[in-house]
Amino acid sequence: MKLAALMHQSRQTFLEFWAARDAREQSMLAVAALVVIFGLAYVLLINPAMAGRDSLNKNLPLLRLQVAQMQALAKQATVLSVKSAVPPAAMSKENIEAALARNGLKPQSVLLTGDYAKVQLASVSFSATMEWLDDMQQTALLSVVDANIVALPKPDMVNATFTLRQPSHE
Repeated sequence: MKLAALMHQSRQTFLEFWAARDAREQSMLAVAALVVIFGLAYVLLINPAMAGRDSLNKNLPLLRLQVAQMQALAKQATVLSVKSAVPPAAMSKENIEAALARNGLKPQSVLLTGDYAKVQLASVSFSATMEWLDDMQQTALLSVVDANIVALPKPDMVNATFTLRQPSHE
């Protein structure tokens, strides 16, 4: 009720104000009110919409390029997932010893038991050992199940024992 009374009072005040003005003043006030309304409409509605449109027009080529790249990567992933990977050779003492030799390592012993291989290295380079493990993981898909590495007083030299496992391919 108070809002209705306040609106009625405001309307009456405006009508009294309007009636006190002559025709020329009324037309000037009407034009000024239209200019203010159009100015507010431009500032609040039109200008932000135009700025947003310009921003989208600038970003659209980049977004299209990103979509094209993602589609190409998706196609590549599909092709790669369809290709059957060549299974690595079965784990053997000869394969392990050959990989050790490629990395300049001489094992104390290499024992194979089922899916596991135990490799003992004495006084070998730690960095060469890590390269050998990386090579074995990438080429033969061997993973380290257990590792015991003891640093020697000489830099980069270690005694190491590894238990490796190759997952079965069924």
